[in-house]
Amino acid sequence: MSGIQRSSTNAAAKAPYVIGPDGTPLTIADLPPRTTKRWVIRRKAEVVAAVRGGLLSLESACDRYTLTEEEYLSWEKAIDRHGMQGLRATRVQQYR
Repeated sequence: MSGIQRSSTNAAAKAPYVIGPDGTPLTIADLPPRTTKRWVIRRKAEVVAAVRGGLLSLESACDRYTLTEEEYLSWEKAIDRHGMQGLRATRVQQYR
């Protein structure tokens, strides 16, 4: 199991913060802007940390960032297999 947090988008209680990929607290305000088009490693890792920690549901993250569930899950899989460096777009073929 990949550890995907599939909480409802209407969940009453969400975590006020999670620990981000760099070890610091990450709140909704700290997440990448909704308009993000350039997905660098850090931004992808922040979204994955937010979903895994319950700050966002998978559905709300996909809606917020116009991601497909498959795209988000590929980020989780890359982190699980290769750490944050697995999220590098320029190295994606080496990690597959």
